[in-house]
Amino acid sequence: MKTYKIINIPKVHDQRGSLAVLEKGSLPFQIKRVYYLYDVPSDSYRGGHAHNNQESIIIALSGSFEVVLDDGRSKERIMLNKPNQGLFLPTLVWREIDNFSSGAVCLVLASTEFDENEYIRNYQDFISIVRTDV
Repeated sequence: MKTYKIINIPKVHDQRGSLAVLEKGSLPFQIKRVYYLYDVPSDSYRGGHAHNNQESIIIALSGSFEVVLDDGRSKERIMLNKPNQGLFLPTLVWREIDNFSSGAVCLVLASTEFDENEYIRNYQDFISIVRTDV
């Protein structure tokens, strides 16, 4: 599968703690929207969609959670638990986020502003789009 990649976010650490920095040009896209998930019950999941246009970076600011990635042919599960690492997701990757730890905060950096029309929320529609060569 490997359409995603882990991005290491530069950090500075001293006796006062750590500081992670995201600056213009350090990401594969310009950020148009930022949102975060928190207080998600451990038995819940989020996501369950793909995007036609939006690229995303998902970061576990606090705690941990797993991201299930699906390109229409294979699935992969990625654990996020470091605030200085982000998971880059290109377009047309189905994602679900689950197994939230207590106190987990999931930050998402998005390349587009919100547009409901560019979401793919039906899994069978997603499969039809990504398997056009079948």
